[in-house]
Amino acid sequence: MRLPYAADGNRIGLFGGSFNPPHPGHLLVAETALRRLKLHQVWWLVTPGNPLKSHRDLAPLEERVAAVKDLARHPQMKVTAFEKVLGTSYTASTIQQLQVRRPHLKFVWLMGADNLSNFHHWQNWQSIIEGVPVAIVDRPKATLSSLSAQVCQRYAFAQLKEKSADQLPECKAPCWTILRGPLDETSSTLLRNRGHTPG
Repeated sequence: MRLPYAADGNRIGLFGGSFNPPHPGHLLVAETALRRLKLHQVWWLVTPGNPLKSHRDLAPLEERVAAVKDLARHPQMKVTAFEKVLGTSYTASTIQQLQVRRPHLKFVWLMGADNLSNFHHWQNWQSIIEGVPVAIVDRPKATLSSLSAQVCQRYAFAQLKEKSADQLPECKAPCWTILRGPLDETSSTLLRNRGHTPG
């Protein structure tokens, strides 16, 4: 439940999700961001539950945290269920709390491009894009739709060219970029449909 340790000035990627279950596609997003943005750490924020998704098939939080730890075995990747302590499942609130508690860290919000289509339905989504730099990592079948997403259209002026992605953690929000690279077709929905559960 605790926040990981990081030295002042560190670049921290925030990778939130229900991870129900976590899979190689998630790991690829985290690895791509870690490398391309020159991050010091990626914090996997395992949420108690996505407000936009049904909780009917949601595995217990402890199981999902354990499964993420088993998947993300990298010294620069940390796993926390800190949102449980905050009592919120909303990204905007989580980011604001982290910035208050760790004001000397340089946070970047990480997300797969497959989340862009409904990003404008997230609570206070404008405060997310205006509060922290955002890195959108390409996902299968989301490459072309990503740039047509409402958030990308509205904040087109704030897009950072991909070749300059390593500058993103130093940028003042709003600022976002898309990272393209190898793709993994795995999805949590597909795994759940096959009867896979975390742990």
